[in-house]
Amino acid sequence: MPMRMMIVIDVMVDEEIEGEFTPPETIAAAVMAACTVTDPDTAEPDVCVRFAPDLEIRELNSQWRGKDAVTDVLSFPMQEPDAIDFEESLGDIALAIPFVLQEAERLALTPEAHIQHLVVHATLHLLGYDHIDDDEAVIMQQLERQAMQQLGLHDPYPELQA
Repeated sequence: MPMRMMIVIDVMVDEEIEGEFTPPETIAAAVMAACTVTDPDTAEPDVCVRFAPDLEIRELNSQWRGKDAVTDVLSFPMQEPDAIDFEESLGDIALAIPFVLQEAERLALTPEAHIQHLVVHATLHLLGYDHIDDDEAVIMQQLERQAMQQLGLHDPYPELQA
């Protein structure tokens, strides 16, 4: 009998944007896609995804990354990259709303598709992947492309077509 995969996702919407924004129902699928392209035996990943106003993300970006600017998504890993245990929380993801919605419009994407890509991207960070140097970026971008294909969504890096 095949193993049934379950996901523990806490989705939070900050009070300031509640009523103006409803998270897509596809967040769990995006987390799972990122996990399964890195480890097909993934079971029960635990992640918290927070949708916050731009100012809050700007403050978090300043506090944790030393960058006093809003950014689309931040990830806060709870585990060491070389010792991922799916029985423990992978960490937290925070997305800036309305920044992300404006970015989706500028990129001619649906908000849902763009949010799914950002959740895939951030989940890969929680799993220890990064894009600081070129070699790491190539690996992470390829994983993102595989996850997005698994979700039936756009290629986030079409310029990388071989």
